[in-house]
Amino acid sequence: MRFILSLLTWWRGQTIGFQLFTWRKGVRVGEDELGNVYYRTQDDKRRWVMYAGEPEASKVSPDWHGWLHFTWNETPEDRPLVHKPWEKEHQENLTGTALAYAPAGSMRQSAPADRRDYEAWSPE
Repeated sequence: MRFILSLLTWWRGQTIGFQLFTWRKGVRVGEDELGNVYYRTQDDKRRWVMYAGEPEASKVSPDWHGWLHFTWNETPEDRPLVHKPWEKEHQENLTGTALAYAPAGSMRQSAPADRRDYEAWSPE
């Protein structure tokens, strides 16, 4: 069943065509802490990632993102980036999940904020 899904769908992972292209043309460059594997072509004109699990672009760390988009030529494994002490750890995009940010007063809050500064209008 997984083989048939990989033939027909892209949202469950890499398609067979993409995997064949990677096997034929890809040179493995490295792997990040999430298990994503990074590739490039022999002439380094194309760079791509094979995601571990669900293909979600926000799972790519900023270090590897810079390499993927030709911001720098060295991989984070060859030349690790120097991080500042105030930088936060990379976090994937949580939009659309239960962990997404909900501001105070949002209907998604478990206990909405008490609005004592608001008085509802009522017609007389």
